[in-house]
Amino acid sequence: MKYSTTTSILAEARTDCLIATYGQCKRTASQQGAGRFFNAAMTDFDDKPGKTLLVSLGTSSPIRRMLVVGGLKGSVSASEFSKAVKSAAKALSAAKAKSALWALNGVGVKSKDPYWKTMVSIGALNDTFYSFNTYKSSPTTPATLKTVALHADARTRANVARAVRHGQAAGAGLDWARDLGNQPPNICNPNFLLKEARKLSRKPNVSVSALDEKKMAELGMGAFIAVTQGSSQPGKMIIIRYNGAKKTSTAPVVLIGKGITFDTGGISIKPSSNMHEMKWDMCGAATVMGATRAAIDARLPINLITIVAAAENMPSGKATRPGDIVTTASGKTVEILNTDAEGRLVLCDAITYAARFKPRTVIDVATLTGAAIVALGSHATAVYANDDDLGDALIDAGEYSGDRGWRMPLWDEYQPSLKSQFADMANIGTGGAGSVTAACFLSRFAEDMSWAHLDIAGSAFPRGPQNGATGRPVGMLFRYLIDQA
Repeated sequence: MKYSTTTSILAEARTDCLIATYGQCKRTASQQGAGRFFNAAMTDFDDKPGKTLLVSLGTSSPIRRMLVVGGLKGSVSASEFSKAVKSAAKALSAAKAKSALWALNGVGVKSKDPYWKTMVSIGALNDTFYSFNTYKSSPTTPATLKTVALHADARTRANVARAVRHGQAAGAGLDWARDLGNQPPNICNPNFLLKEARKLSRKPNVSVSALDEKKMAELGMGAFIAVTQGSSQPGKMIIIRYNGAKKTSTAPVVLIGKGITFDTGGISIKPSSNMHEMKWDMCGAATVMGATRAAIDARLPINLITIVAAAENMPSGKATRPGDIVTTASGKTVEILNTDAEGRLVLCDAITYAARFKPRTVIDVATLTGAAIVALGSHATAVYANDDDLGDALIDAGEYSGDRGWRMPLWDEYQPSLKSQFADMANIGTGGAGSVTAACFLSRFAEDMSWAHLDIAGSAFPRGPQNGATGRPVGMLFRYLIDQA
């Protein structure tokens, strides 16, 4: 879908569908000589948040139909506006229009500017019109809506135009993250992720490379190799470089994504029920790739390095056993007590590798623990950070974008639970707080950097029959990158 900005007078507009408040629609219909059609349709309309009504103005009107959006009188709250635009997007999808004029930016929202209103509106439209039907044999009817013009006045046009550019980029990145996450595991393996990442190298200032298992072994990445060695699919560490800042020497932000393309648990094998959901164990990788694409498409003036730690975790005669001890790229040793705690093993070597780029900040993203779901459900991403400024910046980015996170403790009191009798540490903790102890494990490899860990086990995909990759937290990460740029 293509978005644009317009400052045309609503009464002079020509479109398949105008999306506006009750007051805007009433005035515009009257000015176009279609007041009687509008008034006849509105006799029973309930002008409240979440309510919409599609009104036909007749074949002679330049505006064929109006989508009246309720509950937007005066100044409304951010949540009321968000609820209204989500309802409007769903109603617009049902209307089967080819083009639309979105005139809701004029609504007063407490403490929010036109940029925010535009981003929220585009986000609602992207969410509503996204679908993944690649592997269905019966053809599906594509969305008829092709273009949406977002209305602005002369005073706000520059702000709205910037939001349209960012919203278009965010939507492309989010859709790509969802598409990657929803791929079946017989298609989406580490090499598939590398092929997808290489598509970004067609864009300006972008290069893509990868470390194979031989190179990772030479670099001493024993933790990563311990995960991938049980699979016939070779692991990959994918590196995407985007030099968007004026100076290539400017310290980059590094994003790291857990890309376990299927997680059986290895020798510590998972129960068979719902194991099909483990195709989503690469959603951390999908998220950082999506956020990277959004940053590139938006032409953000920032240097960004994205590392995807891609591997399968499979049981075989070559697989790592519980009780094995491995040496990580940092030189620290790990006793693997549970092979299903594999994400932290690929991530710890990726974090060590990230240090060579002398990063401004490092953020890893992973569907790491079921304990994060117990703690926060699916509504919030668990945010850990060894730097309060970085942790606060991510929380603020989540609040602004609506892709919310919650700060979790990273206290020294949790560290002793990782004690091993035979190695520097164990790969699992004891005594509960599994999400916290997993973050504590990773923190041991990020001691000399500004680092955050996002556990997205709950937010990356909802449980149930209608599940699918959400693409979260692309919104949070993209907003953070905008703020940093």
